[in-house]
Amino acid sequence: MSRITSWHADPSTPRFTPPPGAVDAHCHVFGPMADFPFSAKAKYLPEDAGPEMLFALRDKLGFTRNVIVQASCHGTDNAATLHAIARSNGKARGVAVVDPAITDAELEALHAGGIRGVRFNFLKRLVDDAPKDKFLEVARRIQPLGWHVVVYFEADILAELRPFLDAIPTLLVIDHMGRPDVAQGPDGPDMRAFRALLDSRNTIWTKVTCPDRLDAKGPPWDDFAAAVAPLVADYPDRVLWGTDWPHPNMQDAIPDDGALVEMIPRIAPTAELQHKLLVANPMRLYWPETWSG
Repeated sequence: MSRITSWHADPSTPRFTPPPGAVDAHCHVFGPMADFPFSAKAKYLPEDAGPEMLFALRDKLGFTRNVIVQASCHGTDNAATLHAIARSNGKARGVAVVDPAITDAELEALHAGGIRGVRFNFLKRLVDDAPKDKFLEVARRIQPLGWHVVVYFEADILAELRPFLDAIPTLLVIDHMGRPDVAQGPDGPDMRAFRALLDSRNTIWTKVTCPDRLDAKGPPWDDFAAAVAPLVADYPDRVLWGTDWPHPNMQDAIPDDGALVEMIPRIAPTAELQHKLLVANPMRLYWPETWSG
């Protein structure tokens, strides 16, 4: 398997300036492979994209903090993510991927290392096995730590997943809105089904992220903006935003991170919405001990 590069070598500096304290609440690190080998089950083999690169991008884009989500290429070994958090000077927290057999002591060690959630991936092209019963047991076990669950799936299996999602006892965050077809518009069947999920309980949040993945027409991602802005307006206290850097598996359509930041005022057009999306919501979820609101 050859190594791939999926991130922009020289992203533009965005015109939009994020509010002070803004959080990139969905990003990843890859390796470095010499120190943190990739999983033998990895479906892709990326070039190194370590914490120094991530934090340099954070500063260039005008953000203050990062939430680093364990990438599937590292499997259930969260060492690279923990390493990046440790190098952040308190400016990063993380979401782990864990083996269901993980011990309570290992969960507590992850918490001490800055992990605040666990991710369950249902994309068949990325993972071979997604055991719902074992995932629910993990979700119950992380409750005492105050963690939340992040779930990644595509829109065509939302109905199938509803019983599983309804059974998750913690706060639940849906990656990339469950990958709806944004070409259907804000009132299309995918977005209506996703809104029904959000309306089922107020402890379901989502990441309004990845126009580069979801809008087949490409930049400036007008279909994404049109479909997602009403969602941000209607659920302002339950939305997060992130770059998705270094854009796993996007080597054939690498997005400009500066252009991704320019999407923010299009989906959150007021200062109040921008502050909730980029500061208040991620801070109360990932740094509740320091966030007074």
